[in-house]
Amino acid sequence: MYLTKTVTADSAGVDALVEIVSEALQKCKVKNTGLENALALTKETASALANHAPDGSKISVLIYTLLGKVSIEINVKGEKFDFSECLKNLLPKAEETEKKEDSVTEENADNENADALSRILLKSMGENVHYRNLFGMNRVILSIQRPGNTFIFMTLGAMALGIGVGMLLMLPYFGMLDDYLDLYVFVPVKTMYMNALKMVVAPVVFFSIVSSIAHFSDTAELGRLGGRVISIFMCTTILAVGVGIGVFFLLKPGVQIPDGAVIADAQEITSQTMDVSIKDMIVGIVPSDFVEPFVSSNMLQLIFLAVVCGIAAGMIGRYSETVKNLFEAFNELFLKITTLIIRFMPIAVFCSICSTMMNLGIKTMLSVLQMFGTFLLGLLGLLCVYSTILLLFGRVNPFKFFKNYIPTMIQVFSMASSNASIPLNMEACEKLGVPRKIYSLSIPLGATINMDGTCVHLAVFSLALAKTYGIEITGSMLFAVIVAIIVLSMGAPGIPGSGLICLSVLLSQMGVPTEAIGLVMGIDALVGMFRCMNNCTGDVVASVVVARKEKVLRDMKL
Repeated sequence: MYLTKTVTADSAGVDALVEIVSEALQKCKVKNTGLENALALTKETASALANHAPDGSKISVLIYTLLGKVSIEINVKGEKFDFSECLKNLLPKAEETEKKEDSVTEENADNENADALSRILLKSMGENVHYRNLFGMNRVILSIQRPGNTFIFMTLGAMALGIGVGMLLMLPYFGMLDDYLDLYVFVPVKTMYMNALKMVVAPVVFFSIVSSIAHFSDTAELGRLGGRVISIFMCTTILAVGVGIGVFFLLKPGVQIPDGAVIADAQEITSQTMDVSIKDMIVGIVPSDFVEPFVSSNMLQLIFLAVVCGIAAGMIGRYSETVKNLFEAFNELFLKITTLIIRFMPIAVFCSICSTMMNLGIKTMLSVLQMFGTFLLGLLGLLCVYSTILLLFGRVNPFKFFKNYIPTMIQVFSMASSNASIPLNMEACEKLGVPRKIYSLSIPLGATINMDGTCVHLAVFSLALAKTYGIEITGSMLFAVIVAIIVLSMGAPGIPGSGLICLSVLLSQMGVPTEAIGLVMGIDALVGMFRCMNNCTGDVVASVVVARKEKVLRDMKL
């Protein structure tokens, strides 16, 4: 689809532009909440651009589809302005039933924190909203994700087809055809896809974590409220890692691959790192130069550099904003590259599953399903942890909470993106009785640094794949895994497919061949939906608890 239109830069033109976008999105099968959010964002964007355009200007809109996304590009003449201001209008409105003094307090808090909150919201929506002013033209590009079910059905369909074709090629009737296909088609395609993922691992991890850590300098202005929100996020993150590791050692999923050559390769890779002491591991976190961690893909050193750079970015005076913008620009660049790579996952899944079936057999596929079942059990355990937190610290009935929040859980499950789920979670918090001054901070910030479902996923799958490749889990390795998961969850991008990037980081750190991702690639789309659901649930639970601690939770809701 490719559509261009021009409207006047006034209220009538904005309404006409929204109608044009509405018709285009409906043709692209964007429906329900996704359509409503897209139209609201389009209207606010077009209105902001029109307000900063000279009289008599025209607004041009370009709508096109590419790799499963609908992009809306809006252009109009005008001077550069703070575009993040228009995003504040997208925040749900506080109820009029609040007490007058609470409303005054909330309004004052909003005025004090407006700049920081709008920056948080804009950063969290950075994957979907891009603003720039060039040669006197204001341009905004909005990326609208098509219904998430399409991609997951394609991926699961590719997995099922790969299993079927792989089993079929194992029959003796095909002679040497299976070897030729594996050698010249399946393995080359899988290798190219894995190389593409390896290519972006280091920059994605580095720039995501730098941007996230640098972001704390903004939220420091929020005082007690920001500190309390971040403290709860850290607690739930640590508990989530504990749950993930606990369910792994309880069920011990993963069947060791019977291919001796593969195991030998894995042991050769890890022979120099398995017996390292905790002291040596801690000392080795600090690199001797800046470039080597990128070249050698030493992820703990890379994470260390990212944390240091993120902290320093907020401490260099007048250059801070310039450096932060530069880091965020690189972060968006590599996230976009990652998104493009992930779009080709169904093809890679088909080739990977076919190759796996022919070389390793059905036993390995059953092992992958065992990992998935352990992951689901871990998420169930995490929901029990949330219930306990609500009961003990929030003094909230968890049954009433989940009764009110389950409809939103189902919606965010289908979206598979923490960033895209921000408006839904804000609306859910409003219905649960959380004041705007709290959820307008906790939800966008949580979509950036609070990834509890991702923690469970990384713990279960990294340890299970290490077992599958015959790698012993030592105490020093487990400690390194825990630290890496906590830091990675803070910098993990809230977009579909980010789990593969983070998992490849852990596997590299543990000495597991990155090709191991090929075993679980087929179910990543489904895993991502569960991951997103728990990520968002953790954000809302934290919001409710903070509201209770601040004594502003409206009890009539729960």
